[in-house]
Amino acid sequence: MRQIGNRGVGSDGTRSLACIARRTGSRGVVRRGLPPDDHHMELVRAWRRHRGSIAVFGVGAFCVALMALFVVMGVRRTAPETFVPTSLESRPAAGKLVEPRLFTVDASVADRWRFFSFEDGTVVANPGPVGWDLAFRRFQVIANGGDGFAGEGGIVDLGAAPLDSIAVVPSTGYVLNTVRSDTVNAVVQEWYDYSYVSHLLSPKPRVYAVRTADGRYAKLQFVGYYCPGAVPGCVTFRYVYQGSGGVEMLPAHTDGPSS
Repeated sequence: MRQIGNRGVGSDGTRSLACIARRTGSRGVVRRGLPPDDHHMELVRAWRRHRGSIAVFGVGAFCVALMALFVVMGVRRTAPETFVPTSLESRPAAGKLVEPRLFTVDASVADRWRFFSFEDGTVVANPGPVGWDLAFRRFQVIANGGDGFAGEGGIVDLGAAPLDSIAVVPSTGYVLNTVRSDTVNAVVQEWYDYSYVSHLLSPKPRVYAVRTADGRYAKLQFVGYYCPGAVPGCVTFRYVYQGSGGVEMLPAHTDGPSS
């Protein structure tokens, strides 16, 4: 072997393995028995063999971190506003306008409907065929109207708005119940938003007009769903009911005292 400077060169012009090993040290990239070009290809092949495993490991680590984040957020979720069920004392409208009332129906029993009457202003235990206007079972809400129902009830969505801003409700366009695998009213089938992070239900800020079983009118807005202790099923809403049968939902005002 001849020397060129401090480098050993073989008769074929390649550097000696010993020289290359000295330059790379104990962590050198040259494997004994492989010329430099072959060793480079060996590294490339090794990278190709393992890069899939590296990518899978990276994706797996990301998924674990994401799941941990969801768990932490769920643990730290904000406690929902809760409402105590309203007493079942009857508060008859007596043909008058019932201005905003807050009412909480205890609909927490999953296999039992609770029936609400606007005329009586309360939940009715054993109503007749037209003795109720809305029925509640957990998050489900239906009206007393449609095939198989004796009433004229229906519901229409008036959009997102403050309850007090709705002065008049429509007299037509009310949606009746439909019977599928269960009885539903499509207008209020999704009156709430559900969070997959906190697993809590929150009412949408929408106003609904209701035609009652006997053809009168009301407006309402859902404000809550949880009983004390964050137990689900206490459906809470504010409502105005026009006991006279009209569609006006605000009290009549006069310019001054009558003479």
